Amino acid sequence: MKIPNILKRSGGAVIKLNEKENIQITNRSNIAGKLLFRMILTVVFYTVALFVTFIVMTELFNGNVFPGFLRNFTLFSWMEEHRAAFGIMLLLIGNGMIFYHYWKKPYQFLKEIIDASEKVYEKGDQMITLSEPLKEAESWMNQLKFRIQKSERSAKEAEQRKNDLITYLAHDLKTPLTSVIGYLSLLDEVPDIPESQKEKYIHITLEKAKRLERLINEFFDITRYNLNQIVLEKEMIDLSYMLIQMSDEFYPLLKAHGNTIALKKEEDLTICADPEKLARVFQNLLKNAIAYSNPGTEIEIEAKREKKTVEIFFRNQGKTIPKQKLDTIFEKFFRLDDARVTNTGGAGLGLAIAKEIVTLHKGTITAESNNGITVFTVKLPLD
Repeated sequence: MKIPNILKRSGGAVIKLNEKENIQITNRSNIAGKLLFRMILTVVFYTVALFVTFIVMTELFNGNVFPGFLRNFTLFSWMEEHRAAFGIMLLLIGNGMIFYHYWKKPYQFLKEIIDASEKVYEKGDQMITLSEPLKEAESWMNQLKFRIQKSERSAKEAEQRKNDLITYLAHDLKTPLTSVIGYLSLLDEVPDIPESQKEKYIHITLEKAKRLERLINEFFDITRYNLNQIVLEKEMIDLSYMLIQMSDEFYPLLKAHGNTIALKKEEDLTICADPEKLARVFQNLLKNAIAYSNPGTEIEIEAKREKKTVEIFFRNQGKTIPKQKLDTIFEKFFRLDDARVTNTGGAGLGLAIAKEIVTLHKGTITAESNNGITVFTVKLPLD
């Protein structure tokens, strides 16, 4: 179900409905408080009105409540003689009816909410409608319905992406495996093959075996992501040193892609974090930057202190990421590659895992891409 991008007004509560945003309710109320206030107000009004009526009628009819011709009847005569008891009786009967009217309301409301709760899980874009005093509950139930449907859609899309990816990987496994078997068979069947030819076949076989290893590792990444829950083990770490060490470790991969790193950092950037998990965040971001950078370009990494946070930027020059893909880039199994290319795209888990780790650190991670420059920004709290 596609959530319309509109503003819907419901009983004084404004709901913003957007396919990519949570529903926001800008006005809240207390239904029970409102009912109690209305009941008290009605009781006071009725009591005052009854009291005023007695006074006015007494003034009009020379100290009596009823005119002379009514007092000739036994009932009105009794009421006249026992006016205090009569007044109390009217007060009790009236207030009793008022209490009954307002006490039965919650039961009606409860029945409405129970009936409406069944519609929360119904398919379709039909909104839940409740009576006027329950407009706030109506807003929240519509919010819950859209969140559930959005969650279901996201889960189905992620499952479909995972299934597609596994299908593609399984298909792609055959190619390097076939090559490995083919070249090893040649070496086995022709023992007197020239040395130069043998070296060539061994080199190709090694490359195909490494390719096979990468594909198998992607399968393991998918399994680990689904089975493992990330748990942090925090300690004080030197962020500046971590970035220097990571830059050195990635030198061979950078050289293979024809890229270089420009590291700009402040000194003594010490934070309390899980070093292993945080290193994985930066490694995934750097791998992503290398994979999608133009050959011969520089990848910039910048780390600086900003008030109560540390900000780390990864900038690379390459193809601009479309806006619609930026909105879903951190979803699991999402890959920028339109084609089935695993050399660059991976399993589509790197950025999803990075976001989960950063979120567990109470930080944020965002992405921007304009004019061929893509920037990933990580913000982590200092305390």
